Amino acid sequence: MYITKINLQNFRNYEKQEIEIKDGINLFYGDNAQGKTNILESIFLCAMGKSFRAKKEKELIRIGEKNAKVEIEYKKNNREYKIEYQISDSKQILLNGIKINRLSELLGNIHIVLFSPDDIEILKDGPGKRRRFLNMMISQLRPNYVHFFNLYAKTLEQRNNYLRQIKMENKPEELLEIWDEKLAEYAKEVFFYRSEFIEKIMKKIVEIHNKITDGKEKIQIFYQSDFEDQKQFKEVLEKTRKQDINRGYTTKGIHRDDFSIKINEKELDLYGSQGQFRTALLSLKLSELYTIYDEIGEYPILLLDDFMSELDEKRRKKLLENITDAQVLITGTHKIILENFNFNIYNVKEGKIIK
Repeated sequence: MYITKINLQNFRNYEKQEIEIKDGINLFYGDNAQGKTNILESIFLCAMGKSFRAKKEKELIRIGEKNAKVEIEYKKNNREYKIEYQISDSKQILLNGIKINRLSELLGNIHIVLFSPDDIEILKDGPGKRRRFLNMMISQLRPNYVHFFNLYAKTLEQRNNYLRQIKMENKPEELLEIWDEKLAEYAKEVFFYRSEFIEKIMKKIVEIHNKITDGKEKIQIFYQSDFEDQKQFKEVLEKTRKQDINRGYTTKGIHRDDFSIKINEKELDLYGSQGQFRTALLSLKLSELYTIYDEIGEYPILLLDDFMSELDEKRRKKLLENITDAQVLITGTHKIILENFNFNIYNVKEGKIIK
């Protein structure tokens, strides 16, 4: 899988720009705020149906304009495709000229793995970042996951609303059983998908981390969830019901799932050095890349947003050695010398790109 062309119109700081992308490694360099990350964002947008930076899609429209458009042309399984993403007062997404009505129809067309400096927070920050990492990977490979995840989230919101009504308006507690039944039903599906992919990552990450650290570190990953099966989970909800009513929200469930990492039997978040955090993140992301490869038979597109500057020369080399067959788009403020690798260089300046 690889991208052949990107067309941007009124997207971020680009008025009109066509970019021909080569297979292999592509380096986009320039000063800050010139538009490098916007290129990666356009790809992410067409792959995932949302930005990894903007909260509102109107932020993606060039200042002073009313609409924006991104076109991504790519090859997959030796066939040519085009995704067109139009943004105005509303959005419209086209796949080979045919309108897409649901997010599940978009997901899985372009597979990506994103590295950014903020990704270190996946391991350092709270469980929300780790759940987001899982959600993003699974939704690319199992679009139906998004359906069950959204059903769970909607039911959770309804249960929380009713918990507050019980407390404030003395509504009957017995009706909570309706929400508990549905919550357990959808939790089962989400838990199944997450368990499946955590297991796939587990199998990959040990070998990858061993290679990156030359056998000096042993990595382990552990999935943590309140859910075991539907019956057990409904019992958990019943047991915490009084506490939930008092607090006005559901304290147990897959919306609080997490995973933890140990390096040489020690918790990374408590005892890990900065170098160990970076190496563990590298292993985690490469595990994602190879898991996607196993699923679709092709490497996903690798987006490295100013990430190479976060790695020392040794880790940079280890990363590149593990991605020789994937298309890679790298952004950075300087030209990076990639010894023994063929790569294409683009200079980005004020929303203009020169190859």
